[in-house]
Amino acid sequence: MTQVLSADWVLPISAPPIENGAVAFEGGRIVALGPASELGEGTRYADAAILPGLVNAHSHLEYAVYSGFGDGLEFGPWLETHMRRKRRAGWEEYLDIARLGAAACLHSGITTTADTSFSGAAAVACAELGLRAIVHLETFGATAEAAMAWYEDLRVRAADAFSDLVRPGVSPHAPYTVSVEAYEACAALGLPIVTHLNESAGELEWLHSGTGPMARNADVLVAPPGTSGIRLLAGHDLLGPHVLAVHCVVVDGEEIALLARHDVAVAHCPRSNAFLGCGIAPVAELQAAGIRVGLGTDSPASTPSFDMFDEMRAAVLLARLRSRRPEAMPAAHALELATLGSARALRLDAEVGSLEPGKRADLAVVSLEGSPFLPWEDPAAAVVLGGSPERVVSTIVEGQVRYVRGEVEWPELQRTGRNARRRLLGSERSAPAATTRRL
Repeated sequence: MTQVLSADWVLPISAPPIENGAVAFEGGRIVALGPASELGEGTRYADAAILPGLVNAHSHLEYAVYSGFGDGLEFGPWLETHMRRKRRAGWEEYLDIARLGAAACLHSGITTTADTSFSGAAAVACAELGLRAIVHLETFGATAEAAMAWYEDLRVRAADAFSDLVRPGVSPHAPYTVSVEAYEACAALGLPIVTHLNESAGELEWLHSGTGPMARNADVLVAPPGTSGIRLLAGHDLLGPHVLAVHCVVVDGEEIALLARHDVAVAHCPRSNAFLGCGIAPVAELQAAGIRVGLGTDSPASTPSFDMFDEMRAAVLLARLRSRRPEAMPAAHALELATLGSARALRLDAEVGSLEPGKRADLAVVSLEGSPFLPWEDPAAAVVLGGSPERVVSTIVEGQVRYVRGEVEWPELQRTGRNARRRLLGSERSAPAATTRRL
């Protein structure tokens, strides 16, 4: 049966906004959009906008309760704190945390996420809650055998959760925790790849010379290759359109050219980069080089929430701060980054990221009722600057309502999440010794 939703504005992203617009969908696909006077009002949302479901280009759902861990530490010590604490959780805790993270994404109008999963629990959580995802199983190791053993452990745990809605990928963590040989083994799997590249000056200092704040963790890092991660992977033919490079904050012109030449996409995570003091990614330069750029929330391990509205605002603010120009990133550009831009980065733009007939019926309804942005002037600016998870009325994935404001079982999700956080914050003496395997 065809369903119709209408609102003050429909924001297709790939086409101009439609005032008093409507979207019709059936069988999980959009069949039409246009003026409500032509399609009918169906379910009408006053003082609201209908937009494509937001596409989160980088998340760690299993870190949903890590807020504030190591705040104020340099990148190396922060990473050490993070690695030590996450080894205290078991499978059930990771499931509880991932469910909370997936629910938080839906609450924020996110309908698709590209997750990096330390335990495999994110795949199960996304399948249970109906969140579209590519779940990249995270690997570590100085050898191909170590990395593949790590990957296989997670694959077995997550296997039953994979489907057309929740798809598998692989995530060799970063060039300081994964060797070239291990990257090659990951590439041989033929899956979408996510990896963290050029995130911080401390990371590059380790990679170049084996010195700096990360040197204190040398026992769990791979030997420094003497060059940056981008140059290292390019030199071993490990870059390509199937690779999503997360962060790319500290990059030079030659590295941007390498990413562009190999059609590598970039996940821009402005709040994470700012909170960790890593810097501001050169988004304008990346896009000018033809690089596909999407917007990601990263995780509460380095940023407060999975709030994509805050992420869009951060993208606007930091782009303008970097360039000292108020026109550097219009709000509509930030909204495009969080929808169609991210979908392109994930190579999912034929399915999601914009409202077009034939695409998946992944939608978010955002109310601006009672906000200072009404009466409407610029609907995209109103959504970006005035939106919040609390203003998301409904989140729909493939035509199925996955979130309705006021109907999420937050108390139970938060209770189990708090219990998992207590485990992570347990006595240092009770934490198991660091090993190369866990769970």
